[in-house]
Amino acid sequence: MAPFSVLCVCMGNICRSPMAERLLVADLAALGAPPDLVYVHGAGTGGWHAGEPMDPQAARQVLARGGDTVGFRARKLLAEHVDASDLVLTATAEQVDFVVSLRPDAASRTFVWGQFARLLPAVAADLPATADVYDRGVALVDLVDKARDEVRDEDDLADPWGRPDDFFGIVADQVQALTRPLAAALLNR
Repeated sequence: MAPFSVLCVCMGNICRSPMAERLLVADLAALGAPPDLVYVHGAGTGGWHAGEPMDPQAARQVLARGGDTVGFRARKLLAEHVDASDLVLTATAEQVDFVVSLRPDAASRTFVWGQFARLLPAVAADLPATADVYDRGVALVDLVDKARDEVRDEDDLADPWGRPDDFFGIVADQVQALTRPLAAALLNR
C-alpha cells in the first residue's frame, strides 16, 4: 500500500517547509511510526534556492527539536509534487493559491499550515478508528476540508529568512503546533 503523502510548501524551501517536513518526520518517528507509513516532502514556490541546503538557522531549530537535516536539498514546486500528495500544507494563503493554480483539483487537500492546525482538534475525534494510516489521513483531510473556514491573518507562518534565531524558534514552535497533533491523528495515538 502507498504511504500517506504530505507536501510542505513555502517560498524558497529553505526555512519554513524544511522545518515542517523534518519536524513532522521526527514527530512520527517519536510515536513509533515506521518510515514507510507517511511520506513527507517539501518544495518552494519560488524555486531560486533549488538544490541548496536548509537555511542554517532552520537546521538548528530542527536539530534542537530532535529532527534530522541530513541530505536535505531545496526543490522548486512542480505540479507532479502536488499530484503525488494527499495533503498539501503551505506557509501562506498566497501559496495555497499558487498550488491551486498548478492543480485546481488539489483545492480540497491544500491548506494554510495555521488553518489546518486550528481545525484539526475539532475534527480529530471524528476520525475512523482504523489503524490504517493512509485511510486515517484521507479521512482527516476530508474532515478538515468540510470544516474549512476563512483563512485568518494569523494562519500564515511568518517568513523567518534573514531574521534572528529567536524568530526561527517562534516559527518552529508554530510548525510543531501542527506536526505533533497531525502525527498523533495519523497514527491514532
